[in-house]
Amino acid sequence: MQFNRNLLVRKLDPPQTWNPMVENYLRATGFYHVSRIGVIRGFHLMLAALVERWRPETHTFVLLIGEVTVTLEDVAHIFGLLPIDGEPVSGWTDSSSEFVQSQGIVIFGREPSVSGNAKSYIKLGWVRRIRDAEPLDTDESIRRYVRCHIFCLLGSTLFTDKSTAYAHAKYLPLLRDFERIHTYSWGSACLAHLYRALCRASRYDTKEMDGLLNLLYVWAWERMLCLAPVPRQTGARNCNHSLAIPHN
Repeated sequence: MQFNRNLLVRKLDPPQTWNPMVENYLRATGFYHVSRIGVIRGFHLMLAALVERWRPETHTFVLLIGEVTVTLEDVAHIFGLLPIDGEPVSGWTDSSSEFVQSQGIVIFGREPSVSGNAKSYIKLGWVRRIRDAEPLDTDESIRRYVRCHIFCLLGSTLFTDKSTAYAHAKYLPLLRDFERIHTYSWGSACLAHLYRALCRASRYDTKEMDGLLNLLYVWAWERMLCLAPVPRQTGARNCNHSLAIPHN
């Protein structure tokens, strides 16, 4: 295993913005606090150090003091009220154009704009444009806006892959029934996605890592204070402050 790798971090989209008129609807789905999370950039050396200590067999980091890992408790603490129990985030994956178009009409109200290389991937830029064009004058319009917003969060923040410009259409069926969105264990799925990203990054020939890095960074800073950045205004002497994403 190489110990001098400098893993590259996929560039994430800027923090999502949304119309305050939909706040109550967003809270009802459990995605309100996640929508307020910003993007953490850099820290490549810390990321590489963590990946080198990751063991896919046990899904833990092997340190001198023992084995540690990110848990569902950490997900609940960092991501606020994102559900960590409930129905599993699972379903079928249909890459046909008929499936994408039919699901897109239900969720977005029109046929989606897809990737030219992979028809099952929907352009997030297009989703944001139709979201922002919603008049928000009816209950259905507000719900369509929130569905678009959550879909963008899933593709650009929570379940990122090699492209943060597109999101897979497999998430669309989970957003059809607005009343059931909060019943899925999205937090468990996020944790599983992070584990898989760490397992892939731990391979000797991997040069890039995607996945839920916000969760990993804040977990490391909260659990290992010696790794946390020191705020400039406090100076290097006050090293007991950890930097975490604000949440209520």
